[in-house]
Amino acid sequence: MSSQRNRVVVGAGTQVATEVSINFGSSVAGLLIPIVGSLVVVAVRQVVTAVCILPFYRPRRAELTWRRLWPALALGVVLAAMNLSFYEAVGRLGLGIAATIEFLGPFALALAGSRRLLDAACAVAAAGGVVLLTATEGAIDPIGVVLALTAAASWAAYILLTRRVATRLPGLEGLSVASVVATALTVPLALIVIDYSRIDWRVAGLLLTAGILSSAVPYSLDTFILRRITPRLYAVITSFGPVIATLFGVLVLGEHFALVQVVGIVVVCVAAGVSIATQRGHPRSDLEATAETIP
Repeated sequence: MSSQRNRVVVGAGTQVATEVSINFGSSVAGLLIPIVGSLVVVAVRQVVTAVCILPFYRPRRAELTWRRLWPALALGVVLAAMNLSFYEAVGRLGLGIAATIEFLGPFALALAGSRRLLDAACAVAAAGGVVLLTATEGAIDPIGVVLALTAAASWAAYILLTRRVATRLPGLEGLSVASVVATALTVPLALIVIDYSRIDWRVAGLLLTAGILSSAVPYSLDTFILRRITPRLYAVITSFGPVIATLFGVLVLGEHFALVQVVGIVVVCVAAGVSIATQRGHPRSDLEATAETIP
């Protein structure tokens, strides 16, 4: 029992560290968006993802039939759309608000088909939290909200496609194909729009740092985490990602939040955490379906 408890503590602590890494990486990306644009930031992140995954999870060429491959190709398109819309939203709304709205995607998917009154109450509470986010004296960027909602919908599609991909390509092989597709979609465009005069060693270092923190660290640790904690605990910890994002928005990007906005962010996170923690089934995250197939 003591050994199992230690495994859970280590797994949960590692996931919290992963959430910190992802959101710190997003805050570094927030510093770079005004300098190089979100497309360049996304392209670098995709390159880092491909470099981290391909050497270890490269699918066998003989297994790449169209029937097995098409979900991974679709996943790559969704991955590119999700990251690009999210970083564009960060540039317009700030990290804390963008991350909170984006999280509505997986939360809505977790509630889909539920008939529990508690889940309905949590959904209403989350919607009220988002309303509070926009209840500020200054006008909130409507395009930014649309982009954040696009990122939310893309995240939900990413979860559904990842589950389908996991049944066709073992382990993270499907994600490796998706990363190649996303890289192929974003890098050529980034090379066209990039302003090379704004790239120096400092900017290049920050781009690499954002990619490593947002991609290399999470993908290298998720399998370790998911072998030590339950899917339910994984999902509950993930639900508090927007709070961590908000903290880094304040500390790194100098974002300012009205009290009502802070309340809105907390309401969304608590609603998600309560709903997921009290589910009788075992909610699965975007990476759980793939991680569970790794021997």
